[in-house]
Amino acid sequence: MAPVTRSWVTRGALGVLGLLVAAAIAGPWLAPYPPTDVVGAPFAPPGPGAPLGTDYLGGDVASRLLHGGRTVIGLALAATALGLFAGAAVGVAAGLSGRADAALMRPIDVLLAVPPFLVLAVLAAGSGRGMLVVVGATALANVPGIARVVRAAVLETRTRGYVEVALARGESWLSVAGRDILPNIAATMLSDVGSRVSAAIAMVAGANFLGFGLQPPTADWALMVAENRSGLALQPWAVLAPATAIAVLTIAVNIGGDQLAARLRGAAGRRRFRPAADDVPAAAR
Repeated sequence: MAPVTRSWVTRGALGVLGLLVAAAIAGPWLAPYPPTDVVGAPFAPPGPGAPLGTDYLGGDVASRLLHGGRTVIGLALAATALGLFAGAAVGVAAGLSGRADAALMRPIDVLLAVPPFLVLAVLAAGSGRGMLVVVGATALANVPGIARVVRAAVLETRTRGYVEVALARGESWLSVAGRDILPNIAATMLSDVGSRVSAAIAMVAGANFLGFGLQPPTADWALMVAENRSGLALQPWAVLAPATAIAVLTIAVNIGGDQLAARLRGAAGRRRFRPAADDVPAAAR
């Protein structure tokens, strides 16, 4: 069987992912109309000037589709980055200190048992609806899984001789984490990013669809599905186009993340970060 990196499925997924990201970035300049312009009758079928027809207000579906990719991708990436930073901080602290482990991982275990959309509903009830609530809830939902992965990697790495030497010399936990721990667990952390991004895309889209996040008249793929579902029988493209874009984006990110994870695991197996020779005790050389 051909390697995964040479698979036409993987190459196709990465190509589609690149096109979607490029379209999301350049979409506002490629769209023939502003996202709020009325260009025809509501739920008009595809025709000249509106290749995907119009939506429930008479807006151009193609234009709103080109404008709506930024929010889904941007919010998902922001939430993933925030969750990765917070989860890594918790995981490193818990893995390096037994006292911190007991204090941090019990709340993490509780949060892991809470459904992500329940976290979103609670935050929305307390803070209101909006973009920040969606990003915060999505990031918080990602923290427990990331923290557990990072903690396990830190526990495995901290038993190595050069880490014990650094601690015996009296170096701070922060210094040991930055110089000796993080370089060795970076591949493990990054190999988990693909699945986190795809989960964040699904949660952001679900939050916007349910009305917890972005509000009309913002152009967003999930909002387009929610706004136009009543006219599915009249003008299916107003729903099918953004729904397909979300599905294809999620699948492409999943496949791309799997390839990234495979490459990082292979690289980690061939080469592991090694400290300078004077950091290793003579008996371990």
